[in-house]
Amino acid sequence: MRTIKIEKQVHSTSLVAPKQAFSRVLSETIKTGIIKSNVIAMFAGVSLALYIQGFGLMEKFVEVILAVVGSALVIGAAGAFNNIYDRDIDAIMDRTKNRPTVTGRMQPRNALILGTGMSLIGLIVLAFATPLAALFGLLGLFLYVVPYTMWSKRRTIYNTEIGSLSGAVPPLIGWSAISADLLHPAALGLFVIMLIWQMPHFYAIAIRRHDEYKAARVPMLPVVKGYKRTYIQTNIYLVALMAASFLFMSISFVLVYTALFLSAAWLVLSVFGYRKMAPEKWATAMFVFSLNHMMILFTVIIGYALIAPLF
Repeated sequence: MRTIKIEKQVHSTSLVAPKQAFSRVLSETIKTGIIKSNVIAMFAGVSLALYIQGFGLMEKFVEVILAVVGSALVIGAAGAFNNIYDRDIDAIMDRTKNRPTVTGRMQPRNALILGTGMSLIGLIVLAFATPLAALFGLLGLFLYVVPYTMWSKRRTIYNTEIGSLSGAVPPLIGWSAISADLLHPAALGLFVIMLIWQMPHFYAIAIRRHDEYKAARVPMLPVVKGYKRTYIQTNIYLVALMAASFLFMSISFVLVYTALFLSAAWLVLSVFGYRKMAPEKWATAMFVFSLNHMMILFTVIIGYALIAPLF
């Protein structure tokens, strides 16, 4: 009965949805916004690996280009697969009900062909950088599509933690395109920070879209356990994020202090903002700060790694 209702809703949406250029349909299917943010994270891994290994950007220019192109393709493929599988959920939520796979502008079969082609080409391109980079690309794709999208997202409040594993893979793709030393503190630092960062970020989204997730029966933490539990868990992760800043200790105090300051400021916003703001307004402030946090941190990491060797 629920499937029939959702299919009718998808069909109804497709009848009233305005036409869009193919480029926009393609962009929304593969989620180019997510591609851009994850490629930046991947490039942070590339940059730090270049710095640690003593390579100039031009010395590994081919590997860098292959890492960028291959990562973009694999991440886009993951987005396409996610859109195919989540059509029923997306049709219910306001922020996703106009996705091409919901409205019918992109048929599931075509999205499947697109995702499969992008994943295969992307993994081949990454393999030309290094086989290890391709392995991490495959791992990230699998973690996002199977454990997260197809299983945990609909079944457990820990879907965010499980999904964060795939979200933390891009820096490792970039790092492994240059270096095989995966136990280096810089590689661990990028992975751990990216892993932890996602929980406060997605908790904020879940609060902002609380009613939509509830209607779609997606067991996000604030939907199942409430705002108070989400607030407490957010702060625990922010403290952990501050501690993770010290993984950059062996590289540069500039990176340590930058990561520590940003995480501490985020925690201050969380504590004082929660006391003075309504939950939705607090979540919006937390969401905006999360985007600035990661953009500033990765910009500093990339800039330091590329500029420091010049002095």
